[in-house]
Amino acid sequence: MPTRLRKTRKMRGKRWHGYGSKKKHRGGGSRGGRGYGGSHKHKFSYIVKYEPEHYGKRGFVSLNKTENKVINLDDLEKIFRKTGKKEFDLAEMGYDKLLSRGKISQPLIVKAKKSSQAAKEKIEAAGGKMVEE
Repeated sequence: MPTRLRKTRKMRGKRWHGYGSKKKHRGGGSRGGRGYGGSHKHKFSYIVKYEPEHYGKRGFVSLNKTENKVINLDDLEKIFRKTGKKEFDLAEMGYDKLLSRGKISQPLIVKAKKSSQAAKEKIEAAGGKMVEE
C-alpha cells in the first residue's frame, strides 16, 4: 500500500488511528475468528437466529436404488477354463445379470435372470444357448 493512502499519514498524533482500543485492529481474533469460526461455540446463537439452515442435511435419499450383481462373458470363459463346466446357472452363483465384455470361444449354456442383448448374441454366435428365467 502506498504511503499516501495509509491511515498513519492522516492520523498523526492520534493514539490508535481510529480503531479504538489497540486490540481492535488485529486479525480474525478481534471478531472471534474468521468466517464460521466459533459457530459451535460463542457464535452459536447467531447461527440459530439468523442462519438456522446452516447445519443439517438437505434433499432426500432414494431407497429405490437396486444394483444388479453382474458378471461378464470373459469371467465365464475363465471359469470354464478352470473347471471345464459348460452349464452355468448365474442365480445359483449369486449373479443377477450377464454382460458382454470379453470374447467367448466355447458353446456354453447360460441361465440368467437378465442379460444384455450383446451377451446373448455372442453366446449364440459361439453356438451356445441363453436361457432367461
